[in-house]
Formats: sequence, C-alpha cells, structure tokens
Amino acid sequence: MEFDKEFLGKLLEQAMENPRLRQNFDLRTSSADTSQRMLNALQPQTEVPIHRHEKTSETVICLVGKLEEIIYEEVNEYVHEATSCCDDVIRQKSFKEVSRQILSPAEGKFGIQIPAGAWHTINVIEPSVIFEAKDGAYNEYGNTTDKE
Repeated sequence: MEFDKEFLGKLLEQAMENPRLRQNFDLRTSSADTSQRMLNALQPQTEVPIHRHEKTSETVICLVGKLEEIIYEEVNEYVHEATSCCDDVIRQKSFKEVSRQILSPAEGKFGIQIPAGAWHTINVIEPSVIFEAKDGAYNEYGNTTDKE
C-alpha cells in the first residue's frame, strides 16, 4: 500500500465529515497484532482529551499540516469543602502545561517521542495527518489497554 498525497487528502476529507473532526487508518496487518500503528487525520477544532499511556511511549510523526503536542504534569490540590458542615478536604486533580512542541514538516519539525506515563494532548493548527505508534492492543477508546 502506498501513502501518497491523494490517499492523505481522502483521509483528511473523511476527517472533515466525521463529527469528531478526525479519522484514523489502522496500519496493523491483523487484529492479532498487539501494537498500534495508525495514520490519524486531524482537523482544527478536534478535541482530544488530555490522556496518557502508562506503560508505553508514543511516537508521533507529522506527515502534512501543523499541530502542537502539549505535555502536562498532574497537579493535586487539596481544598476545603465550602458547603460541608464537617470541613471536609477534597483532592482535585488538574494539569499544568510543561512543554509545547510544534510539529510541521514545512518547518522541518517532524515528530516527537512522548514518554510512557506523560499526560498529553494536541492542538491542531491546520489540517494534519500524523503517524502514531505505541505498544499495546487497541481498545474501543482508541488507547492502549492502560486504564488512563
């Protein structure tokens, strides 16, 4: 199979028609393959929640377009429950941005290796197609079998 300009253009069109504004193309040769290798076409304004893959790193290579990979660290804050009569303390999880990497083949910025366990998301600046690879079987949520 060849991945040429026409193929990637059709994948971007499918992403435009998809309510999620993204479309992936599975590169595995069988469902028994326990790795994840895919092309992912992404349109601006697609929403990818902050997530992580606890047991595997993720390789992302931008083939066309421009996007930002954003890496976060988890921050736990403890606040007093204002409505409680018992002055309970509640843990709230939030995220602090620690780095932002532009991926754009036109600018010579092709890819990034996201470490295992790193919280991350993307911001798509212009229609883009990326190659993604990570270990672990694909599940219905589009992640590895990790819980998060």
